[in-house]
Amino acid sequence: MTQYIALIHKEPTSDYGVSFPDFPGCISAGVTLDEARAMAGEALALHVEGMIEDGEQLPRPSSLEEIMSDPVSREAVAVLIDAPAEAERSIRVNVTLPESVLARIDRFASQSGHSRSGFLAKAAIRELERQAKAGGKT
Repeated sequence: MTQYIALIHKEPTSDYGVSFPDFPGCISAGVTLDEARAMAGEALALHVEGMIEDGEQLPRPSSLEEIMSDPVSREAVAVLIDAPAEAERSIRVNVTLPESVLARIDRFASQSGHSRSGFLAKAAIRELERQAKAGGKT
């Protein structure tokens, strides 16, 4: 898993601020240090998702030495944040299902906290993996 360095800064009258030297404009904050670190993960995930959707390539992670060579960075605490696995580009498809099946899918997806697309993708992956384990072709 790729990790990027986040810098956590704290001014006496502010919350903890977080920035990512490798992703200018990707910032976050938190009232506590733990919250700032958690919010940093969310901010990085959203930023990376946007870059992927825009067709941009992710930068290689800078080393701690590279980042700390900037005098501004020396006043912050460096922490590693896991980058989300590079998501594949989603493609819209049109499928036809019986109305009753679609209603059951929507109910189940809603109750389990998924979108319809997310549920269908997970169900398809599960079936493909099951077939592969059984020696079937996928």
